[in-house]
Amino acid sequence: MYTSNTGPEPQKTKKTSMHNFPRKPVIIGVAVVVLVAVVIFLSSFSPFVTVPAGHTGVVTTFGRVEDYTLGEGFHLKSPLKQVVLMDTRTQRASLTMQAFSSDIQQVDVVCSVNYAVGRDTCHELYQRVGMDYYEKVMQPRILENVKAVFTRYTAENLMQTRHSLSEQVLELLKPEMEDYGINVTSIAIENVDFTDAFTDAVEEKQVAEQTRLRVETEQAQQTAVEKAERRVIAAEAEAQERAILAEADANVLRINADAEKYRGEQQAAANAALAASLTDELIAYYQAQRWDGALPTVYGGEALPLLEMDPVAEREDDASATDDASATGDELDATQIAGATE
Repeated sequence: MYTSNTGPEPQKTKKTSMHNFPRKPVIIGVAVVVLVAVVIFLSSFSPFVTVPAGHTGVVTTFGRVEDYTLGEGFHLKSPLKQVVLMDTRTQRASLTMQAFSSDIQQVDVVCSVNYAVGRDTCHELYQRVGMDYYEKVMQPRILENVKAVFTRYTAENLMQTRHSLSEQVLELLKPEMEDYGINVTSIAIENVDFTDAFTDAVEEKQVAEQTRLRVETEQAQQTAVEKAERRVIAAEAEAQERAILAEADANVLRINADAEKYRGEQQAAANAALAASLTDELIAYYQAQRWDGALPTVYGGEALPLLEMDPVAEREDDASATDDASATGDELDATQIAGATE
């Protein structure tokens, strides 16, 4: 008897062939791998290089630094050579440090430095120091030179010589950096800060100094006023003295003039009295007093007589000279005239 199998039929196994494998994803993957390999190769062993503006290319061959550099722009090179880019533009570095003055006062200093790496010597700097030349060479020398300069001054003088401090640090640092091919263009001491205790002490000293100057100024002004007052008093006294002397001289002159006028009036009165008393009888009396008893000599006959008057004239001249010497002139005192008249 025939029995039929009603169960599920077994599935037939399909054979996989190369013609049925997905080719497209494999091709894409391989292309990506090849592209990455090419990029890596070109970036590592590129036959060209571009140096940006403000930079210089240092060429190395398996770590050995070549004796030439590449300037700005596009350059062809050997794939075995590497180019290290160094910044040759002016750069600025700022440092904050602590220094001490000559009188052992702590000072907080903020200092900035402008510098640039030489284009022609940057490969030597890279060979001697490397790319971190600032941390290895410049920063330690800046710190040391700033502290050395600050120890030359007291804390009080440091506040007044900030510009001079920058110049002195530059004089020390510049030749040291030139040995490495680094040109230091300028140094600025941006801030100098002292401790609170020292700042308070300086402020108190300044207040005391200002007070002293104010007192000295007031005293000088007072002294000047007193001197001026003394000069005014002396000038007034001198003027009064001159006025008194002038008045005294005027009084003397006035007294002398009055005395002269009085003498003139007395002389005029005497002359008037004399003139009033000169009568013919008085004149005859004086003639009789002066006659020496000699008679005039007469010559003549019938003609007119001649009188010899010369001897008489000589006797009169002698008598007049005698009278002038004894009486000091022809003037007579009024009392004598009155006595003679009596």
